[in-house]
Amino acid sequence: MDLPRLTDHQHEEHPLKADPSAQLRLLDLQALDSQADQLRHQRATLPELAEIAALTTTRAEHDDRRRDAQVVVDDLKVEQVKLDADVEQVKARRTRDQQRMDQGLITNPKDLERMQGELQSLQRRITSLEDDELEVMARLEDAEKDLASHAEQVAAADERLAELTASRDERTAALDRELERVAGERAPLAAELPADLLALYERLREQKGVGAAELRARQCGGCRLTLDNAELQVIRSSPEDTVVRCEECQRILVRTAESGL
Repeated sequence: MDLPRLTDHQHEEHPLKADPSAQLRLLDLQALDSQADQLRHQRATLPELAEIAALTTTRAEHDDRRRDAQVVVDDLKVEQVKLDADVEQVKARRTRDQQRMDQGLITNPKDLERMQGELQSLQRRITSLEDDELEVMARLEDAEKDLASHAEQVAAADERLAELTASRDERTAALDRELERVAGERAPLAAELPADLLALYERLREQKGVGAAELRARQCGGCRLTLDNAELQVIRSSPEDTVVRCEECQRILVRTAESGL
């Protein structure tokens, strides 16, 4: 049900009337609403939320580096396999040529001299390739260590994120239960209030966070300012069922025995 909304102009021309007991219950309603606001603030500012956000960013950075390191490792493994194949190919050719010489299949002196030169060239090629293999193996070892380091950091981040998420969910659930309790207490209390008083309160609370405040020791509980004598005199002369407003912050002022009037 939509509640009627009063403008400040209407408030000045036609002061709202409400039984003093209803005005006092308005303070109970405000107390519940303030408690709910605090609970929602706690839920929105849980320390786990900030740590989860920061750790999620850090985890993404480590995961990016892990993927980059994996690419390096994969490329080096491909390079190592190619070098192994090249070495084996050159060694097979050297063995084949050596066997031909050992079996006396090459008898021409010039061919034999050329074959010996080729065997020396093949040996140099094998040595060069094996040196390349050793270099790639060293680079691969470093790359695998780098990959393992980033993988460990990602795993550690995932573990911590799981802990934080569980803690966040547990605390959020507890706060939600408290909010449900407050809402359960608020509903019947709000239902007892006059519709026009509740509408004014809701509008002020939406604008200012606090819609109703106690006038205590001549001070507004909303803006915390002490009322001057002229304003106090106006309030003193107002009937008990008149809903008075703070001239400074425009919140509803609820008069009690502690108001100092």
